[in-house]
Amino acid sequence: MKFLLTSSGICNPSISDALVELLGKPIAESTALFIPTGVYPFPGGAERAWKAVHGRASIPLSQLGWKSLGILELTALPTIREENWVPAVREADALLVWGGDVLYLTYWLRQSGLADLLPSLSDTVYVGVSAGSIAVTPYNCDAEFDIQFVPDGSDMAQGADRALGLVDFTLYPHLNHPDMEDTGLSDIQKWASGIPVPTYAIDDKTAIKVVDGTVDVISEGDWRLINP
Repeated sequence: MKFLLTSSGICNPSISDALVELLGKPIAESTALFIPTGVYPFPGGAERAWKAVHGRASIPLSQLGWKSLGILELTALPTIREENWVPAVREADALLVWGGDVLYLTYWLRQSGLADLLPSLSDTVYVGVSAGSIAVTPYNCDAEFDIQFVPDGSDMAQGADRALGLVDFTLYPHLNHPDMEDTGLSDIQKWASGIPVPTYAIDDKTAIKVVDGTVDVISEGDWRLINP
């Protein structure tokens, strides 16, 4: 699988060019499935999901001019025969994985069966936004924040600090975001000091591209690599 892990979507020409390169064709000739699942636990989650799907959110992703765009709701997949959704996933050129609660998103990626399917999708581009990007790394930098949205007594909170581990580094998005007090470099370095893999801290103008394990930073902003 090919990855384009963003903090804030396809927000500048450099990241857009990287997406087209990964697709191997223009966006207008490419098909995508949009995964809004991670945003539902947040207050106003249903409205946030609608805005994301309809391109009304400030983060550019669904409104890029895809040839076709479908919805893949992870919470529904366990109740659907695999033959009715797996072919659609395999045929899509890109999976667009929205942000939100990393813990909730990671849980449903596993429960739905999509997490097991992802490594076999060698030609598919996984495009993550914030939580959607963190979910494929080994560690969840938002674990303490995410737990507050999990129902009391839920087994979802078990292993809250771990994510899928489909790449061999972790990611801390929104570097130096003015509205997020825990995104300063010193805060990120403190968190990363307890992580045994490299951590990329990226701002909202930066993305990480991964192809066959090779990592490239695509940036028109600021980023840091913090080694363990």
